[in-house]
Amino acid sequence: MSARPAAVRIDDMAVPRYSDEVRAILDFMEEAGSKLTLDPAELLATARTQTGLEDFGSDDFVERLEVLCEAMHREGGFNGAGMMQQHVLISGLLKNRLLIEDLVGRHPEILDEPIAAPIIICGLPRTGTTHLHNLMSADPALRSLPYWESLEPVLPAHEAPADGAPDPRLERTDMALTFLNAALPYFNRMHDMTVEHTHEEIQLLAIDFSTMLFETTAPMPTWRDAYLGRDQRPTYAYLRKVLQVLQWLRGGTRWVLKTPQHLEQFPALVDTFPDATFVVTHRDPVSVTASMVTMIGYTARLTRDRVDVEGIGAYWADRLERMLRRCADERELLPADRTIDVHFDEFMADDFAMVGRVYALAGQPLDTRAKESMVSFMAAHPRGLHGAVIYDLSEFGLDAVERRRALAFYTERFGVTSEA
Repeated sequence: MSARPAAVRIDDMAVPRYSDEVRAILDFMEEAGSKLTLDPAELLATARTQTGLEDFGSDDFVERLEVLCEAMHREGGFNGAGMMQQHVLISGLLKNRLLIEDLVGRHPEILDEPIAAPIIICGLPRTGTTHLHNLMSADPALRSLPYWESLEPVLPAHEAPADGAPDPRLERTDMALTFLNAALPYFNRMHDMTVEHTHEEIQLLAIDFSTMLFETTAPMPTWRDAYLGRDQRPTYAYLRKVLQVLQWLRGGTRWVLKTPQHLEQFPALVDTFPDATFVVTHRDPVSVTASMVTMIGYTARLTRDRVDVEGIGAYWADRLERMLRRCADERELLPADRTIDVHFDEFMADDFAMVGRVYALAGQPLDTRAKESMVSFMAAHPRGLHGAVIYDLSEFGLDAVERRRALAFYTERFGVTSEA
């Protein structure tokens, strides 16, 4: 087996460097994006025109869309390429909503689909959630969300492939990832993305325009405050509806779900999925902060000419602290007999044993087929395959000692050990 790449330090975080090929694409996006505006009425009209559909369902999301567009304009700091990316993102979400509502309108039986006893992973990025999610998703008995499906849950009828032909969503996703990998050559060291890889349902929550996903595009205090001040139960109910659509379209009987947002939305989770099993992951929050701000800072280069590294550090240090505070305050709302706390070091020491504990709690058979599928996944996706990134909090204007002190409420509450 060949040696894995050596760890790297990203030395162009604030002022990114690109290959000539990537620079040419970004220049094209810059020019195209400079002509775009994030006008809610225009975005809604464009989505209707492109799909030929009219009904978005409940229109309560429009007010949230208006708040988002205003925050992106005033606080996003996007260059032309960034404006183009946000325009594509929002337009895509609006088209997805139209297609979902159209399908449910034609097939109301979709709403009878049972979303039974899902297994829901709740934890910050870099706490083992992705590895656990991937292992469980390898089990053919569980239903998960591939990346391509998260981006386009419903295929327009006129794009339906002929028998034996590939789904066009796969090619579109592959093209997007080809550019991502070229523009962000170290991103796969932090989070490997492929067309079929298991993804988070935060993309589905975004269809109702009430999610922290949009904050990952830029620090936006206005959007953050609006989102955190809103009861998320209606949006989680919409998530359930989208899961019913996907289950009706492609099958599956028991979902395994995961997104960091769930960590601060326990009340909405419990009300929406009352029979779920909950897995809450924990890791040294200072280490998590270092890797999280690095990942956010690195991806920010796609949407601005110069990255405000310290601004991103301050925003996300505060944001993660808020999430952990909500987790600590509301952890007891999760049902004791269907909730397990998973510590990163224990999980990494014996990942299969931890999966066994989760399955036992959830009443999910860990049969031979499930075990063999997980072993095969591990063989094909060894940890650290692409190499590691060196994380440095100080690069983002953050102090590890101060962060450790500020987050002591969490580490003491859950018995989380320091990795320093």
